[in-house]
Amino acid sequence: MSVSLMMIWAGCFAAGMALGAFYFTALWQTVRRLPSTASPVRLMLGSLFLRMAVLTAGFYFVMGAHWERLAVALVGFVVMRKILTYRLGPQKAAHAVQ
Repeated sequence: MSVSLMMIWAGCFAAGMALGAFYFTALWQTVRRLPSTASPVRLMLGSLFLRMAVLTAGFYFVMGAHWERLAVALVGFVVMRKILTYRLGPQKAAHAVQ
């Protein structure tokens, strides 16, 4: 395995983490705003479509016709999900609402 391939994979992993941070932070903000919005369905659907559009475009760009890059980016996405779930988990959510 060459150094340049490892650098590409590190970039794909970082891009996956960035996409995960965007996706789950936006989801967290959407859920926090639901009780105070006049139209929760519109907020959820709008947020869903925006998050999915950004995620799909981001993964497509990172992939660049190489499935290995997509796999590495997905690992970064899942790692960020675990990190944010731990940091913003039920313990933090109960204190943030109060």
